[in-house]
This record gives sequence, C-alpha cells and structure tokens, in this order.
Amino acid sequence: MSQSPISIDSYLRTYDRLQKAIEGLTDAQLVWKPSEKQWSVTEVLTHLTDHNIVVSFRIREVLAGSEVRLPAFNQDFWVEGQRANAGRTSDILAAFQGLLLYNSLLFQRLTEADWNKTGVNFKGHTVTVAAIAQSFIDHVGHHIGQIERIIEAETNSRKTIGES
Repeated sequence: MSQSPISIDSYLRTYDRLQKAIEGLTDAQLVWKPSEKQWSVTEVLTHLTDHNIVVSFRIREVLAGSEVRLPAFNQDFWVEGQRANAGRTSDILAAFQGLLLYNSLLFQRLTEADWNKTGVNFKGHTVTVAAIAQSFIDHVGHHIGQIERIIEAETNSRKTIGES
C-alpha cells in the first residue's frame, strides 16, 4: 500500500481530542443546552458519531465504485430522534472510537488509486476518498470549537445565576 494522503494518526486522535474537550465535565454540564434549539455537549458528540457512521458509508460507497450520489443526513432530526441527551457519553464515545479504529484498518489497506477514487456528494460536488476522510477530521475540529463555546456559555450561565 502507498503512503496515506491523510494523517491516519490525526484521524485516530480525534477521539483523544474529544475526550480532552469534555474532561472534568459533570453529567449536568454534558446535557446542558444554551437554548432549546441548540445542542448540548452530549448532542454534539452524538452528531459526530452519527457523522462518522455516514462518512464510513460514503467512503465504502466510493470504494465500491458506486455511481449513486453520496447521502446527506438531517443531523438535527437524527440527534433529536434518538433522544441523544438520554444517552451516556461514555457509550457514545466508545461507538465513535470503534468506528475510528475500524476505518483506520481500512485506510491502511488503501492504495493511492483507492484514495483518489471519486464520488459525487449530496451537493453535487466530486470528492475523493481522501477528501472525505480529511473533511471528517476537520469537521471534528469545528465541533470541538462548538463544545468549547457550550462549556463557556454554561459557565457564564452559572455565574449569572450565582450573581442573582
């Protein structure tokens, strides 16, 4: 197999980055929502696990040579429909990590030609397997920023309540 165009280590480290982002949070902090329409930390983690499932499918669809448009998913309905805040963060992260490990084994077997195989995403853009994988890494980084903002809002909320 050829050298991977993405960092498989960076891909695998997304789990550690998420663990670090939520380190020390209580159960109450994990499910706190800035507003009814915004996600909690647990809901963000659920979304990332769902996204990992969808990305796993997209990669395999492209590798199989399928010509169907790669699927999108309604992230808000997925999170809401599975009652994400009732789930345990440890279970959600275990599923996330399992998908990372499984996909990393696949990544190690891919040739340069495999990484460059293309499919058409739900927006109609042509994407490579490498781009799909890198986009996932970047997506996790984006949501780590969201988690940090939720934690900050929750902390400010407690300060405001304490000042009242």
